[in-house]
Amino acid sequence: MRSAALSDRIGHAANLILLAMMGLVALFPFLHVLSQSLSSHTAIVSGRVTVYPVGLQLEAYHQLLQDRAFYRSFGVAIVRTVLGTAINMTLTCLMAYSLSRKHLKGRGLIMNMVIFTMIFNGGMIPTFLLLKQLHLLDTLWSLILPSAVSAFNLILLKNFFQSIPESLVESARIDGAGHGVILWRLFIPLSLPAMATLTLFYAVMHWNTYFDAVMYINNPKLLPLQVYLRNVIVLNDSNMNVTDFSGATLISRESLKAATIIASVVPMIAVYPFVQHYFVKGVMLGAVKE
Repeated sequence: MRSAALSDRIGHAANLILLAMMGLVALFPFLHVLSQSLSSHTAIVSGRVTVYPVGLQLEAYHQLLQDRAFYRSFGVAIVRTVLGTAINMTLTCLMAYSLSRKHLKGRGLIMNMVIFTMIFNGGMIPTFLLLKQLHLLDTLWSLILPSAVSAFNLILLKNFFQSIPESLVESARIDGAGHGVILWRLFIPLSLPAMATLTLFYAVMHWNTYFDAVMYINNPKLLPLQVYLRNVIVLNDSNMNVTDFSGATLISRESLKAATIIASVVPMIAVYPFVQHYFVKGVMLGAVKE
């Protein structure tokens, strides 16, 4: 018994050490970029910046927060993420609930059509032509409607809905509840872990995607934050100043790029703690005694 307990403690300690090392490896790039955004130009050029700032300065963030294009792109990204995620979750919940009901006629055919879209799609050019025919180019709807429902997320939520005991549904029907009440008052509260996870998936997808905006948006006032970030990093296209009137460098271009990256990452990092506890705790535990 003592040897077994000792081996368990050794195994537990080894797991903690391994997870801590993996966490540090994953955290290193973020710390490096954060340090670059706070370091002086000389320190960055000389390669002395690793995971802590050298020659601490906040000029990069000062310049970033003075750029009107940054605020405009940030606002577009927030509107797209909030509106797009709301539409995604609404349509996914409605479709997942319908497909989870075994008495739905044509349920198998609809599921096959959903799975078909996971394997084949119309392609980039046909999608562009379709959005052009619908007059959706240069609008936020071109960034939201093509990805209104994810087939993978739909299947995940459908399977979660199917795991809810039918006895609860029958009890609700006996009390006179219709499909809308059952979905809103029964399925969604009992599926909060899945709902929170899929909401985060959709939100991260909308926040990080930039290729569709490059394809469908020409109006610079509608470009989201990730396109702004791409222009700063790849094209060095920015209204931020990096030199003074004498031509001397005030801040490094790399520092500006790092500050822009940090500004684009912080919102998702701030949201994650509010949904993280749903990933590890299921509200259905003990809900039904059979």
